[in-house]
Amino acid sequence: MSALPRRQQNRIERERRILDAALKVFSETGYSGATMDGVAIEAGLSKPTLYQYFSSKEALFSAMLFGERDQMLEFFLHPSGKGMVADLLGFAWDYAATVLRPDMLSLARLIIGEVQRFPEIGQAYQESGPDRLLAGIMDYLEGRRAAGQLAFDDPELAAEDLWGLILSAPRNHALYRPDRVPGRPELARYINNGLRVFLKAYSTRPDEDLHALQALIGAQPFPAGDP
Repeated sequence: MSALPRRQQNRIERERRILDAALKVFSETGYSGATMDGVAIEAGLSKPTLYQYFSSKEALFSAMLFGERDQMLEFFLHPSGKGMVADLLGFAWDYAATVLRPDMLSLARLIIGEVQRFPEIGQAYQESGPDRLLAGIMDYLEGRRAAGQLAFDDPELAAEDLWGLILSAPRNHALYRPDRVPGRPELARYINNGLRVFLKAYSTRPDEDLHALQALIGAQPFPAGDP
């Protein structure tokens, strides 16, 4: 496969730089405090150049969250080929690695603090981030149901269960107690147990899938590196 033209590569790299700068600005100042001027300065670009990529703060905010969502959904958008259990475990760790980052936790805290005065901010965050992430999880689970691997009546409830079981408690702790961001052994405890509960509830072959999960856990209790 041929490489992208240099001009297209430059555009992709510049857009990534803008989105990284936007996350830093939004996480430090909140949605209402963030400005396009501030993002342009952080990205090292002129304001007119920034507007060539994103027409408004709202569009930039949505694009930033879309990128984080796609990173979390990587194992579902591009399955590993190692089977459903490996994909679920990979998703769980990618999800943890993203939502427990200091900048993402800061952004979530600031939005929680602003939503009472500016409900439209909470709506924009929910629609661009969590709602779209949930839709991606639902799509994957429905595919596994069609393949006969999972059984459920309501895909939204199944997706919410998966989401909640693997990380709800440690993320809540980290949101409201910055000194309680969990380490990898603690995350592994929640993730592994949450997947066991999910497979017992929804798998059509729970014994086989639980055995596969245990083999993956035994081979690598938790990935190396920071969450």
